[in-house]
Amino acid sequence: MITHSAFVVEPWCVRETGLHWDVLAQSESVFALSNGHIGWRGNLEEGEPHGLPGSYLNGVYEQHPLPYAEAGYGYPESGQTVINITNGKLIRLLVDDEPFDLRYGALRSHERVLDLRGGLLHRTCEWTSPAGKTVRVRSTRLVSFTQRAVAAIAYEVEPLDDVQLVIQSELVANEQLPTLTGDPRVAAALESPLRPEEHSAHDLRLRLVHCTAASGLRVAAAADHIVRGPRSTQTSAESAGDVARLNVITDLRPGETLRLEKFVSYGWSGARSLPALRDQVEAALAGARSSGWQGLVDQQRAFLDDFWGHADVEVDGDPEIQQAVRFALYHVLQAAARAEQRAIPAKGLTGSGYDGHAFWDTEIFVLPLLSFVYPECVADALRWRQDTLPAARARARQLGLNGAAFPWRTIDGPECSGYWPAGAAAFHINADIAHAVRRYLSLADDVDFERETGVELLVETARLWHSLGHHDSNGRFHIDGVTGPDEYSAVADDNTYTNLMAQENLLAAADAAERHTEQAAALGVDDEETAAWRDAAEAMTVPYNSALGIHEQSAGFTRRQVWDFAATGPDDYPLMLHSAYFDLYRKQVIKQADLVMAMYLRGDAFTEDHKARNFAYYEPLTVRDSSLSACIQAVIAAEVGHLRLAYDYLGEAALMDLDDLEKNTRDGLHIASLAGSWIALVAGFGGMRYHGETVHFAPRLPEKLRRLAFSVHVRQRCLRVEITHSQATYTLVEGEPLQIRHCGEPLTVSRGAPQSRPVKQPATLPEPSQPPGRRPGRPARPDGKLSPGNGCGDARFGSAT
Repeated sequence: MITHSAFVVEPWCVRETGLHWDVLAQSESVFALSNGHIGWRGNLEEGEPHGLPGSYLNGVYEQHPLPYAEAGYGYPESGQTVINITNGKLIRLLVDDEPFDLRYGALRSHERVLDLRGGLLHRTCEWTSPAGKTVRVRSTRLVSFTQRAVAAIAYEVEPLDDVQLVIQSELVANEQLPTLTGDPRVAAALESPLRPEEHSAHDLRLRLVHCTAASGLRVAAAADHIVRGPRSTQTSAESAGDVARLNVITDLRPGETLRLEKFVSYGWSGARSLPALRDQVEAALAGARSSGWQGLVDQQRAFLDDFWGHADVEVDGDPEIQQAVRFALYHVLQAAARAEQRAIPAKGLTGSGYDGHAFWDTEIFVLPLLSFVYPECVADALRWRQDTLPAARARARQLGLNGAAFPWRTIDGPECSGYWPAGAAAFHINADIAHAVRRYLSLADDVDFERETGVELLVETARLWHSLGHHDSNGRFHIDGVTGPDEYSAVADDNTYTNLMAQENLLAAADAAERHTEQAAALGVDDEETAAWRDAAEAMTVPYNSALGIHEQSAGFTRRQVWDFAATGPDDYPLMLHSAYFDLYRKQVIKQADLVMAMYLRGDAFTEDHKARNFAYYEPLTVRDSSLSACIQAVIAAEVGHLRLAYDYLGEAALMDLDDLEKNTRDGLHIASLAGSWIALVAGFGGMRYHGETVHFAPRLPEKLRRLAFSVHVRQRCLRVEITHSQATYTLVEGEPLQIRHCGEPLTVSRGAPQSRPVKQPATLPEPSQPPGRRPGRPARPDGKLSPGNGCGDARFGSAT
């Protein structure tokens, strides 16, 4: 885990001092740079050693057969897996013929810093070769937010002895990767997935064009350079099918430097010709050269200054959480900012985990954050779902249903889940998408989006629910045989989360169809259909156990045998890797928040008393074998009054990757859990809910935090909220007066007239237990304290739990 003392806690950067081989792969994920279109893992420029090489383009994948022990109707036949595309990060260095390889010679110092304000990754090191020659190497890299197709590196070498230096700046395709799958068919598809079509090297410019075999995608990469060194510096260029290389050779004395600025552009298409794609990357490269290195750096800083100006979250009292939430906001921005009608994968573009697929994470965890802090990219994320409607409609027809059945996991639309109980049966993805549409429309007032995109998404998802469910003899509407968020309770009847979200979906579709009659008519919607949606929503079944006084996660859930937690040791988690799904499915044991998730997203369907009782019942059953659970448990724990427990869950969500809590950060970051740290703070301790057209706040802070401040965008207004233990202050930063509610009290906030109200402390309730060994908490650092800051800001002793 990345918990060594050299991993410094600082408010505006993530700093690694020293190079720690045991966490190299995790560091590559943490230091990944992206803009939503291009992703570069934080590999060392020299390429080796590495944990997992990774350069990605959003939407570029290879297709492969899905394995099944037995065939079955409706099983998806093909899977999609993100591929490692042409690596433009590589800059190899030779010092008097000795390769700059940190495994050899003597590494005297090494530091990497991810600058969250500037959007840059800095690296400095001092190394002595086996022959005794010492050099200082400094590099800075960026993936541009403002020039979507561009990434760049500034690389500088300063010798401490007389040396001859050779720099090899490369574009390399089909890098050798560690084995990531046990299926030989998938491995074969991913081994050398790019077939060369064109290569070029001229003067200081390089270019490679490839295509994929099965998915039929063409990928182009180009690089240009600026070289600054002694007059005697020589350059040459060469290329072949999978490599293009610029060689830079010079002799340096102490005090002299050799500087290389490398500009890289990428493009891909499933339709454009080779000449068109070649021209595209050359044009992007020309734009980068025109801006120059410093211009790109300045653009990056200006973009992030604007972002942080309205998205920053300030946390007083816990330096680890302060760093973690800014780290989270930065990586969520990187995953989405320039995705532009492509998916937002569960790992972003930081690694190949989950095969690069997008799930419900996008709509339920990532888009809520973006809707409130960076709404510009939310509409595009939902337009991607609209673009995949043909595949979703075809999938619904295959399953004998109406409307659209959106995939549980995919890259460009088709279902890629090979396990139907946790894939095809997880129909709640439809309602999750509809929920995201509804949220965006209520926050953005984007009438054009509703007319052009929202109506179609709401109508087609509502049609699925009406055909999937049924009315019983008493008129109650049931949705049977589905899997809710809890994947340890598959193929259940009347999952409460699914039913309540479907109810919201049906009503939102009926309302949208009545507002936009022309668009609804074009989709074949009539008054009879909308009336049927409303009838189903009104009659929706919500399972309730009156004897226990709680809602059931699904019909009959509370009569199942409780999992034998006493016989489950700490090494038996996650349960899915140590117990048969058959056994999990028939017991009361919960992988992740499910009914508790319903209380967050559909809080209007529960009384305060029910929320407290439900939480107390489900908490001892929830093992959190999913990174998506802690943040939602934090929200409801805070709402019902368990502030210390909520604070512990916040720590788990926020430090999921910085502390590698799931032991798989090497495969890429958990983007939804990162977004969840914002949700835990803003919806948990800020108490923010959004019902109808009004934003509600019920703030309360745990004792370890002194102050929490954040901003949210609501219908072209920016509202700043500042919370202490005694009061909450609401300040309208921009826009027309805004009506909000504070603990149920209506307030109107205007510019220049902040409103302050006292914070009401929740009633103290007995804190529920967790399964043995599953109480949340953060690992202590080896030295028992936080490392001191070094240039990025103040760092103090932290609070450990």
